[in-house]
Amino acid sequence: MTYREVTGARAPIRMWANPDEVEEQAMRQLRNVADLPWTHGVAVMPDVHYGLGATVGSVIAMRDAVSPAAVGVDIGCGMSAVKTSLKVEELPDNLHYLRSRLEQAVPVGFGKHKTPVDPSKVYGLPQEGWKEFWQDFEWLAEPVRGLRARAEVQMGTLGSGNHFLEVCADDDGAVWVVLHSGSRNIGKELAEFHIEQARRLPHNKGLPDRDLAVFIHGSPKMDAYRSDLFWAQDYARRNRAVMLALVCNVLRKHFKEIRFDEPISCHHNYVADETYDGIRLLVTRKGAIRAGRGDLGIIPGSMATGTYIVRGLGNSRAFNSASHGAGRKMSRTRARKTFTLDDLAGQTSGVECRKDAGVLDEIPGAYKDIESVMAAQSDLVEVVAHLRQVICVKG
Repeated sequence: MTYREVTGARAPIRMWANPDEVEEQAMRQLRNVADLPWTHGVAVMPDVHYGLGATVGSVIAMRDAVSPAAVGVDIGCGMSAVKTSLKVEELPDNLHYLRSRLEQAVPVGFGKHKTPVDPSKVYGLPQEGWKEFWQDFEWLAEPVRGLRARAEVQMGTLGSGNHFLEVCADDDGAVWVVLHSGSRNIGKELAEFHIEQARRLPHNKGLPDRDLAVFIHGSPKMDAYRSDLFWAQDYARRNRAVMLALVCNVLRKHFKEIRFDEPISCHHNYVADETYDGIRLLVTRKGAIRAGRGDLGIIPGSMATGTYIVRGLGNSRAFNSASHGAGRKMSRTRARKTFTLDDLAGQTSGVECRKDAGVLDEIPGAYKDIESVMAAQSDLVEVVAHLRQVICVKG
């Protein structure tokens, strides 16, 4: 699918989604952000849907400004994946037992580790920069400085909602580990603090949506936000690295000769400094991954519809981006009212996972069709591998 341009906005809106299939609320959000004086352009991914302030599944490029609500409250949320030497036929018949071992290693939902994970004692975990990372906690926004103990025991935990940990098999039968998580409570607290700070600034008065409030380049509040933002993005990256190492060590105990390829990791709620049209811009990806030429990325469907490992094609019209997943087609509330537990069991048949009311809102039927999403962005990424879930752990 080639992109379409939406007319009538101040800055260009380029869509890899069908405008007729995007909710009216989401289209209004896209126009609102494109009309901001700082916006250079907006790229809309095929998984786009309504979100706080800015749509999920949009890429916003601004000159000398950034909107914290357009980043989202789960700063640095993203994906990690690693291919193993294991073949799917080598997995045990009792997949429930293996799922329970994974859930013991990685706390889910509101769970946390009893004591902070010591990186030096986790085999296979990169050791660089941990001391400096935690030392920088004292420079975060004052309201969150009392949360260090919580942040430490949540490092290496999954969370809930659409976060997951999976064992998958690709089309050649190779086993992969895939996980989705972010910066946990500390990222949420930082995001909410800075969103409120931005709303109070005089230049944000009269915006069509108060959640589009921005910080301006060169201002102390922008500097403070970017410092906290980049720390939270690093927290999210390290959080996924810890979980991935813990999971790999569970597999090492069960499969003595197992080997692992180099992990793939990508944020999909974050900000980066990038140059387009010869202009240095702050690019916000909210529910989108970087897909520069050669960049490896991960695009999941839902808890039973597979995941794609992709390589970016470097499409500058999309600000070198692609979708972060299938994207929801209905709210959690509507999903719970629409589907039954029998529906959940049927739609997740063949996958070892929870099939109870606590995850009903994550049923595959609540998400857009991942195959259609992938077809709509064939000029943004190429497929490297297609994975199907064997085990899915959710909070």
